[in-house]
Amino acid sequence: MLQLRSSYRRSAGVLLLLPPAATAQQRKRLSSGPQQKHRSFYEFRTYNIRPDQNAAFLKLTNEKIHLRTAHSELIGYWSVEYGGLNKVFHIWKYDSYSQRAGVRAALSRDPFWISEYISKAIPMLRSQDNEVNYLVPWSHLQRPPKEGGVYELASFQMHPGGPAVWGDTFQAAVTSHDAPGYGKLVGAFHSECGLLNRVHALWWFESADQRAEVRRRAHSDARVVAAVRNCVGHLDSQENKLMFPCPFSPLK
Repeated sequence: MLQLRSSYRRSAGVLLLLPPAATAQQRKRLSSGPQQKHRSFYEFRTYNIRPDQNAAFLKLTNEKIHLRTAHSELIGYWSVEYGGLNKVFHIWKYDSYSQRAGVRAALSRDPFWISEYISKAIPMLRSQDNEVNYLVPWSHLQRPPKEGGVYELASFQMHPGGPAVWGDTFQAAVTSHDAPGYGKLVGAFHSECGLLNRVHALWWFESADQRAEVRRRAHSDARVVAAVRNCVGHLDSQENKLMFPCPFSPLK
């Protein structure tokens, strides 16, 4: 115990004697990284559909989605094809948490929403999940160059510490793929509610085959390989899903 206490005093002494510049650097490392410039956030929703109800759910949603979009902005709505079966994934934008609370309250009082959609849709679902995300400061939501194609949501669980620890290497890894001949980055996001230290990159490709070709090319691109290697040291796990936009999705 005496040895531990002595070590603690020596460590504390070192910290106290740090010059102002080093102390500022310590604070920077402990900060959360670049701050969000806007209050707007994006709610990611994933619904697991009962296998025998998948077609019926998609048909109902296609016919009645206008009852939901009358209340808030839908960014995109996709059916998952690879990386999960009988799932839909959708993104909704809100200007603030109070706006979202108001939308939820309005939906609970909307008789058409309740009777024509949600009362019929809920029995078709096995589970629902959501996550609040912000666009990372260096990313902007962008439309693909044309409609159609396939979207990939690549999700990365990073080590605790936040963007101050791994933000630069994540940015370098993502932007190395956002180049001519590769996929189109639609947006990069950082989780706020749900699993923390989680980041997502939403990509667009002309087809699943084009994505496969891009993957093969990336494995031999020294620039991409170096950026990815610098990032993987901060990575705990990753997953992805390939998705096709529904007919009513704003992002097609």
